[in-house]
Amino acid sequence: MLYKITYYIFKLFPKLKKFFWKNWYIIFANKVSNPDLRFMNYGYFSDDLNLDLRSEDEKDRYSIHLYHHVASQINLEGLKVLEVGSGRGGGCSYVSRYLNPSEIIGIDISPSAVDICNNIYNLDNLTFKVGDSENLPFEDNTFDAVINIESSHCYANLDAFLREVFRVLRADGVLCWSDFQSRASMGKIISRFEDTGFTIISSKDITNGVLRSLEFVYKAISEDTLYAKRVIWGGNLESLQEVILEFAGGDRSYHCFRLSRNNVVASRT
Repeated sequence: MLYKITYYIFKLFPKLKKFFWKNWYIIFANKVSNPDLRFMNYGYFSDDLNLDLRSEDEKDRYSIHLYHHVASQINLEGLKVLEVGSGRGGGCSYVSRYLNPSEIIGIDISPSAVDICNNIYNLDNLTFKVGDSENLPFEDNTFDAVINIESSHCYANLDAFLREVFRVLRADGVLCWSDFQSRASMGKIISRFEDTGFTIISSKDITNGVLRSLEFVYKAISEDTLYAKRVIWGGNLESLQEVILEFAGGDRSYHCFRLSRNNVVASRT
């Protein structure tokens, strides 16, 4: 219920949404400085996905599954990659270490989050910068791929974000996007992708996989395990259960898209 009320208010006042999320993430980053908290997404589970992870990454397996499912839609090896909405930096770190781009830059609107990431991670091909999703601080035609995972629902102006991504991508560049929305909104979002000039190469409803991950997190919190997730949810099983019910009841859907500036990308997958 709280989510629905908040969603309605943000729909009426989109600038308030941007103000709220920017300040919420700054406060969260300042309050929760635990370096082990590296992901803030809902995660993804699939019987077909069994990644061989290093021991230090095992605790974040389901959050990593989501990044892998979205980012590995193309071969990122040797490419220059941007993540918009890099948060605690775990996703960028995973892509940097496992998918081998030549360079990956994570930008986030929260200076506090960027400072934390720059203090935690020390990888030659990874950097973090402060940046606004609706006004990306890069020249035209800079990146081969842009990743955007569970972030765009916070943006005041999705169209501005899409235009900026289109601008900074090279001619055959790719946007790997995933997020949740109300089911009624998803059709409109598809139209906005196309209106910006993107070609939809692939799309998938991954709601069931996200729901299974959330159910795992619920069980872990109930059993007083998985500390990082307990921090995110504040031990509040009621809030987590509400999100689970919204996915299970069909109010929310979670989709994954691979979008191209043109059809050249099909030869690179």
